[in-house]
Amino acid sequence: MAFFRPRVSREAEVRFHADQEVGESFPRLLEKAREAEHELRRLQAAHASQERLRAAGVTLDEALTEALRAAEAALRATLGVKAYDDRIARRKRRATPQGVRWTTEVESLRTLREEHRLTGIVQLPRRVPAAVAS
Repeated sequence: MAFFRPRVSREAEVRFHADQEVGESFPRLLEKAREAEHELRRLQAAHASQERLRAAGVTLDEALTEALRAAEAALRATLGVKAYDDRIARRKRRATPQGVRWTTEVESLRTLREEHRLTGIVQLPRRVPAAVAS
C-alpha cells in the first residue's frame, strides 16, 4: 500500500508566496533607505539641531529595518518552497549564486543597521521633570 506524501507543506507554500510579495518591494525600500541616509548626511553637514538629527536617524533606522525585512523575504523566496521545511534543501540553495547574493545582501544590511543603531542615532539628554512644590 503506497501513501501519498506531499513534497512540501501547505503552510510552506503560503509563506513562500507571502515572501515573494514582500521581496518584490526590496528595490523600492532600498531606495527609500538611501534617501533617508542622504537626508541625514545633509542635516549633519548643515549642523542641524540635535532633535532634527535624531528624527532623521530614527527615520533611517526604520527604512533600513524595512529594507532588511524585504531582503530576508527575498532570500527565503529565492531558496524555494522546499527550503521552508527542509534544512538540507535550504543549505543547498544557499550555495547557489542567487542564494549567496541574497545572503550577502542581508548580512550587509544587517551590519549597516546595527552600526547605525550604535553610532548614528543622536542620543538626547533626558528631560528632568519640574520639581513639585510641597
